[in-house]
Amino acid sequence: MSEIAITRRKSRQVQIGPLAMGGEAPIVIQSMLNSKTTDVEGSLLQIGRLAEAGCQLVRLAIPNANALPAFEEIKKRSPLPLVADIHFDYRLALGAMDGGADKIRINPGNIGARDKVRQVVEKAVACRIPIRIGVNSGSVEKEILQQEGGPTVRAIVRSAMRNVELCRDFGAEDLVLSLKSSDVLRTIAAYQLAAEECDLPLHIGVTEAGTVKSGTIKSAVALGILLHQGIGDTLRVSLTGDVIEEVIAARHILKSLNLVEQGITLISCPTCGRTQVDLVTIAERVEAGLAHIRKPLTLAVMGCVVNGPGEAREADLGVACGRGSAVLIKRGQIVRKIAEDEIVQTLIDEVNNWPAE
Repeated sequence: MSEIAITRRKSRQVQIGPLAMGGEAPIVIQSMLNSKTTDVEGSLLQIGRLAEAGCQLVRLAIPNANALPAFEEIKKRSPLPLVADIHFDYRLALGAMDGGADKIRINPGNIGARDKVRQVVEKAVACRIPIRIGVNSGSVEKEILQQEGGPTVRAIVRSAMRNVELCRDFGAEDLVLSLKSSDVLRTIAAYQLAAEECDLPLHIGVTEAGTVKSGTIKSAVALGILLHQGIGDTLRVSLTGDVIEEVIAARHILKSLNLVEQGITLISCPTCGRTQVDLVTIAERVEAGLAHIRKPLTLAVMGCVVNGPGEAREADLGVACGRGSAVLIKRGQIVRKIAEDEIVQTLIDEVNNWPAE
């Protein structure tokens, strides 16, 4: 663990079912299902996979009234708290809350008339259900766009704060705010400005970030900068791909900043001409075989005798490889020599047998 600590922004805390968000609560990892909400069994299977990967909060689309009975059934059987994602039709928000939603996501600007927003907000207040106000660069009101000259940082934040005040007019205080853009610099600046203007918990993310590879990089840049500045109470890494990849990326981003301690931190060298084992395959197989582990361990997989022994001794567990073999190092001490074809299983076994602390 690094001696450098991040000081997080002080925000209000809201309760989402059993999950606390904001304040001094740990940063929440969330994702959104890409299954059809009407597919109850498929949705529950995906929620189970997300929970196993480390997700703590799941959002489901409620595109029409047909999704409401399915949402209610999913909620009864879900291991994770659920957010109902609502657009345009206020009646879907009311129905989702009746169906047990732990939180609702709305953009008040597309719900319609003020009275419709009032009904949604007042019911949420009565049921003690937090509201996530979601604004992105594509949903800013036309009036603000005209005044600001487009979906600028200031336009996004103005739209968000206008909607915050609208919800507060109807008694809501348990609010979470998101202000996303597909542009990294605009996303960073919008959250920085919002963090100065309110104390609401902030849901951070880059919207429509891209594929697993490019989207993870964009998200890591934007979210890494924000989190280092103490901004962010929950995050979603939005990727075009398997939703599990979103959670894996989020975990790695948080772990890289020492904001979460669960799971394996893998240190592996980039290889060079000194490497005399198939280190790429070994590292990939070790990472895949330990992806489900929640023990907070640092594991070093090093390819040669230059940096290998030192890095492995600094880790909880590691190997420093030579010609077709490696030495196993545990808590800084060399334990034994192992053959190349034994490295992966040996490390997996050692981690599985590592005592809980």
